[in-house]
Amino acid sequence: MLDHFPRELLVGLSGPLGPMPGLGNAFISLRLLQTCLAWAQSSQLTPRVAAAFLSLLRMSGCADVPSDPQERAAFDRANDPAEPTNRAIFEANQFADRNLVRPVATAYKDYVPDRVQRGIHNFVGNLREPQVALNDALQGNLGRAGNTTLRFGVNTTAGVGGVFDVAAGWELSQHQADFGQTLGVWGVGPGPFVELPLLGPSNVRDAVGSAVGVVADPFSSVLGVASLATIGQVRSGLGLLDGRASALDVTDQLEAQSLDYYATLRSVSSQRRANLVAEGNNPASRTTSPPGPDPNPLAPALP
Repeated sequence: MLDHFPRELLVGLSGPLGPMPGLGNAFISLRLLQTCLAWAQSSQLTPRVAAAFLSLLRMSGCADVPSDPQERAAFDRANDPAEPTNRAIFEANQFADRNLVRPVATAYKDYVPDRVQRGIHNFVGNLREPQVALNDALQGNLGRAGNTTLRFGVNTTAGVGGVFDVAAGWELSQHQADFGQTLGVWGVGPGPFVELPLLGPSNVRDAVGSAVGVVADPFSSVLGVASLATIGQVRSGLGLLDGRASALDVTDQLEAQSLDYYATLRSVSSQRRANLVAEGNNPASRTTSPPGPDPNPLAPALP
């Protein structure tokens, strides 16, 4: 059944580890995740390999799932067959957050003037708009793609590189779209939950979407344009800082009220991603306000 997949991808999936009884599709999913992230910035990433990624992603979601909407939502939130490994990664992420990311984000929020924080937030968001517009188009939401393209043009020029959100005054509202959401709109299930090193809660579908996002990012080093890559690195650093600072109040409250912080973040993150996919399927249902902060203690800096 796997004869049509590239040999390199199969080697990445098999790897040096032996079978993992009881994990079933989770074994394929975790291997797929490792391979996707390793190949995301590789010059060997061809359309043939990309197609194989999507095919394997569909295979990873072949487990039976409930048809009842409420039961399906509960299943998606707790679909965590590799929980011991995920919890170990979560503890490492928490250590990095407590000892590095959170203190820096707290100082940034406490001491950097609000207007400067707003300018950085706008700047980072503006540099993500090209990918938002691309995903809008891929989802068939051409009206939103046009809105996002206009936002980018207005804010890049009149907004001084995006530091000022001039477009908001022109009723060009901001929204979020990424490749993980696009895969969900196309009907790809989330797959098992995974805790990504340094990036936090995710699932197989969104992890693949992040890898695709790196390749498709105009500010990525993959294109080999040094000036754009430098801008992308600045955006990633500022995006991590801005995202973590924005999420401080949310994560502090969640952690204080949670008996099991890992399970709480898993549930909240899964629900948030499900809501984004639902929004992509029905864009008219969204509000005009920008999306709230990601309840992720290590808010992803990837596109």
